Amino acid sequence: MTFENILLDKNGAIATITINRPSQMNALNIKTIQEVGQAVANCNEDPEIRGMILTGAGEKSFIAGADIKEFASFSVEEGTKMSADGHAVFNSVENSSKPVIAAINGFALGGGLELAMACHFRIASNNAKFGQPEVNLGVIPGYGGTQRLIRLIGHGKAMELLMTADMIDAETAQQLGLVNHVVAVEELMGLAQKILGKIASKSPLTIKQIINLGNAYQDPDEDGFTQEIEQFGICFGTADFKEGVDAFINKRKAEFKGE
Repeated sequence: MTFENILLDKNGAIATITINRPSQMNALNIKTIQEVGQAVANCNEDPEIRGMILTGAGEKSFIAGADIKEFASFSVEEGTKMSADGHAVFNSVENSSKPVIAAINGFALGGGLELAMACHFRIASNNAKFGQPEVNLGVIPGYGGTQRLIRLIGHGKAMELLMTADMIDAETAQQLGLVNHVVAVEELMGLAQKILGKIASKSPLTIKQIINLGNAYQDPDEDGFTQEIEQFGICFGTADFKEGVDAFINKRKAEFKGE
């Protein structure tokens, strides 16, 4: 599959999706969002891929927001559709059956931060900056930012950032729980690959279950405790469970196949 605005590189069990619009600071336009959705779906269908890294081209910007010129003259109906379509793609990232890690290099603003928050967790370079500046344009976050930011850092601080449009640095983002790790720019991708490599060595079935249960926790319509009981029981009928237990008993490395 050929993409115009992203790069998709598959290396062993790890796929890297790179937003590749460096001349526009990797700003998100509608086509780029569609391509991200296509790439994630592609990786989920590929049995060799165990996880994805989402990043931006260059060292200055992960994604510096949306492509404002694209929607400057939109009508109410067009704006509503843009938001709904974006939600569908970002939800597909959040609900991906395989883990997606955001490797945030530089600015993660507006839609860029929203996409990062749709990933299962985030790591950042020490030059990263985060913010939801939409109110400066007379608009609000349209791709889930009002909801995911509150979930991740709490109501009070999220409301402050959403209403002031202030940016925070990587250290503050880590203190707030928005990112898990902060490293030097040159160490960012290496850390992402190390973490994802470790995850890739686990049972793909259990990783998928953990993603589903983690998302259930955030959904008021779901009973995560009941789902955990059901999913725990299902594990006992899998070949991966038998392999994991046998490997533990015989003091060898497990070789999970996702079965």
